[in-house]
Amino acid sequence: MTARYRRGMPGRIETLSLKAARRVALAAQGFGASRTTAANAGHLRRTVDRLSLHQIDSVSVLVRAHYLPAFSRLGPYDRALLDRAAWGPKSRRTLFEYWAHEASLLPLELHPLLRWRMAEAERGDIGWRSLRAFAGERRREADAVLDRIRTEGPMAASDFEKGGGGWWGWSGAKQALEWLFWAGLVTAATRKSSFERIYDLPDRVIPAAILARPTPAPADAKRALVERSAAALGVATATDLRDYFRLDPASARTAIADLVEDGVLIPVAVEGWKQHAFFHRDARVPRRIRAAALLAPFDPLVWERSRTERLFDFRYRIEIYTPADKRVHGYYVLPFLLDERLVGRVDLKADRARSRLLVRKVTWESEPPPDAADRLISELRLMADWLALEAVEQ
Repeated sequence: MTARYRRGMPGRIETLSLKAARRVALAAQGFGASRTTAANAGHLRRTVDRLSLHQIDSVSVLVRAHYLPAFSRLGPYDRALLDRAAWGPKSRRTLFEYWAHEASLLPLELHPLLRWRMAEAERGDIGWRSLRAFAGERRREADAVLDRIRTEGPMAASDFEKGGGGWWGWSGAKQALEWLFWAGLVTAATRKSSFERIYDLPDRVIPAAILARPTPAPADAKRALVERSAAALGVATATDLRDYFRLDPASARTAIADLVEDGVLIPVAVEGWKQHAFFHRDARVPRRIRAAALLAPFDPLVWERSRTERLFDFRYRIEIYTPADKRVHGYYVLPFLLDERLVGRVDLKADRARSRLLVRKVTWESEPPPDAADRLISELRLMADWLALEAVEQ
């Protein structure tokens, strides 16, 4: 899999064993390299750039999900580095918030590649159905909210209307703000300690050099997004490539065909996969992967559940919203990656009042390696230290 394909060169369909596909995927995701003892801003920036995004989730039973992918790959790092990159001073920012896979932190360089999505949202063509009215008959409400931010500065939804609602009962102002955010008319200036988003105008948050970059045609932007997806995944089906940035099937098919024609993507057949797959021309096929990592439920290695099953024979479902008496593995369960396998699941909670990392349940897959338990203990201790918790408690 080292050949370079030229535009117009038909080539042959390569075959990739399932074990090789796993190693390709793990290497593309940043696993297998030795962890540094002191991860800095440069390490973090390269990790986010490799993955193209960190998904955001509000659950904080352990630590908020966007902090975990870098820890899984780098080991302990200062979470303040990520906070500054995402929500720090304008001159220091390297990330911005927007809808990508889901709500995500993305490198600023991707802002022009997502403006087509902002434009579609402003027209009311995409976004949650409950918000689309703000593109039409409720536009005056959205404009009034926007005018207040323009005049008064950064504001949260709670600054408009106090009380009532919460996440599942949004106020009118919250809905208007969410539509403005989809449409790119406001962006996230920072977050409150409660993790509530504070909105401001893009030109007061995003560096001028980024906003001044040309806006590519939608087809060109989607092609670039698919290429980034392919680089982050290493080897992937069309569904995998489309899912990474949640692109529509038709646009993804066109982008994939163009990238194959240009030799960026190489068609491959992966052992045991029913769907055709595509190998990024710069992907590596390591001889082996040596890694140990606890993975967030929203880590890009495992977030597409069918891909996780195809790659690792590991059926994973998050059970946060499952009634307690019906949960199989636990509330906040992290898959445990050991070398080239997902060998177990660990239900974790940070008991901050007692300074303990609580291991509520460990479930092993069949025939875990003999050293799996010891290496898991090492990862748990590493995580506890990273979270400034005094001990691991099972």
